[in-house]
Amino acid sequence: MSSTGFNPDELMAQALAGGGPRGSAIRDFMPEQHRRFFSLLSYVFAGAIDSEGWPLATLLTGQPGFVQSPDPSTLRIAALPDAEDPANEALSPNREIGILGIDLSTRRRNRANGRILARDSSGIRIAVGQSFGNCPQYIQMRALAAPGLDPGPAAPKAAESVDHLDLPARAAIAAADTFFVASRSRPGDGAEYGADISHRGGRPGFVRMDGDQLTIPDFRGTATSTPSAI
Repeated sequence: MSSTGFNPDELMAQALAGGGPRGSAIRDFMPEQHRRFFSLLSYVFAGAIDSEGWPLATLLTGQPGFVQSPDPSTLRIAALPDAEDPANEALSPNREIGILGIDLSTRRRNRANGRILARDSSGIRIAVGQSFGNCPQYIQMRALAAPGLDPGPAAPKAAESVDHLDLPARAAIAAADTFFVASRSRPGDGAEYGADISHRGGRPGFVRMDGDQLTIPDFRGTATSTPSAI
């Protein structure tokens, strides 16, 4: 890893924006508190890279404990996307991946980026190259289900490709106070290159729509990213 934890493109973007963090909190291993945190989650967000180099975002879910860290440099996720999820093929060995663990009930979040080492029918194993925490700024606190209520498994829906924002999509974006965006760096050697996934939040309507173009406000602590979102 570089001395800053950022690749040259990231450092240039920070300089153009007037400065940025020095990366001192970016580790090449997961501290014990991060390892415990991931094991408590029932969902994580993942950013992967498809065969054509595009970043894709997806959601992986399971019972608490479906994410485990057998050692400080490894994450094991016992879940895979639905077969028709465009990110399914991207979660393959030797592909880069970004993992965001976030507890929306407490607004705590931690990140773990790295490379997929192996995949089997039950999930994936990841070599962690970067581990860091994020502040809770702009995370909208919410409970995902009422206590004691089990909604059961969701029925998967077929992926749909669109070439414009139709009325249902525009209504969903206008009402949203949260979304997640996957991004990737240009190819390069080192842990500071690869895939990432980030949270973006604000009051409903914080994403502006101009035709099919989306504009995301540059809130302090909330940078823009490559647009491949869920």
